[in-house]
Amino acid sequence: MSGGKSERLKDEGSSLQVTAAGATAGLISRFVIAPLDVVKIRLQLQTHSLSDPLSVRDIRGSPVYKGTIPTMRYIVRHEGLRALWKGNVPAELMYICYSAVQFRTYRSTTLLLHRMFASGGEVDDGKGGGKPPTSKLPHSAESFIAGATAGAVATAATYPLDLLRTRFAAQGNDDRVYANLRRAIVQIAQEEGFRGYFRGLGPGLGQIVPYMGIFFAAYETLRLPLGKMEMPFSSGDAAAGILASVMAKTATFPLDLVRKRIQVQGPNRCRYVHKNIPEYSSGTAGTIRTILRNEGVRGLYRGLTVSLFKAAPASAVTMWTYERALRFYITLGEQAERKL
Repeated sequence: MSGGKSERLKDEGSSLQVTAAGATAGLISRFVIAPLDVVKIRLQLQTHSLSDPLSVRDIRGSPVYKGTIPTMRYIVRHEGLRALWKGNVPAELMYICYSAVQFRTYRSTTLLLHRMFASGGEVDDGKGGGKPPTSKLPHSAESFIAGATAGAVATAATYPLDLLRTRFAAQGNDDRVYANLRRAIVQIAQEEGFRGYFRGLGPGLGQIVPYMGIFFAAYETLRLPLGKMEMPFSSGDAAAGILASVMAKTATFPLDLVRKRIQVQGPNRCRYVHKNIPEYSSGTAGTIRTILRNEGVRGLYRGLTVSLFKAAPASAVTMWTYERALRFYITLGEQAERKL
């Protein structure tokens, strides 16, 4: 296993090694892209635009952001450099848990599909040993189904942390909604009940299922061809992650925006940096209709540019780190076996 790259991710490592590598990748990638994540959330929650003077008449003191770099400068100037890492504690916890669950579920699902659609050969033991049976299911379809399943399971398992990340990134310094993570957990339970932790889960799952399906299908298709190319720092995995992420993010972005808008609903909706966030009370479809009616089609794509800027390095760092962390853990395992 350690001598080269397998044809597919599911053929590499044990369940524990995959889980550890996923957690490592999530930890590192989150810290790298945290500032872009804060900027993306602020832009997604903005309902007004500098290009439309009529939309800024009722902003109730909210800032007006335009563009990635100007927004980053505005946040640093008015809230300090640390503001670019707002919500980083729940976000780090989310990324660690999400990546660990995601990669483990992806591997387990592909192994299950491979066995279900096997057309002959030895039974794959899931540890890279032996010759696995060939599958009647095309690789791209297998990767799409496994990726979609992994995304849905990981999103549902870590959704409260995702909601907390969004709310911390959305609040300013002057009128803070939540003083700290512990207080936020207690306050949401008191004011909104258990369901408050899962606001926006519907569009979240609606977005992540096709997103992760497209991402893994594209990544599995590109990782070997790009991995064979001569690139600095063995960055074929990173390049495959970037291309796969751009395709998947662009296709599913409106649902990601809807999720963010719904996540900040509730009794404190008017206390975030954007104090004029509309009230959406009719679910995913109703929220989309409201955005289209008030902001047009462009309203569904607010923050897409910075989202792609964020998604590309995030996916590149995640997949590059995951592949190398997995190699490291596999090597450790082999060394431990030799000592026994």
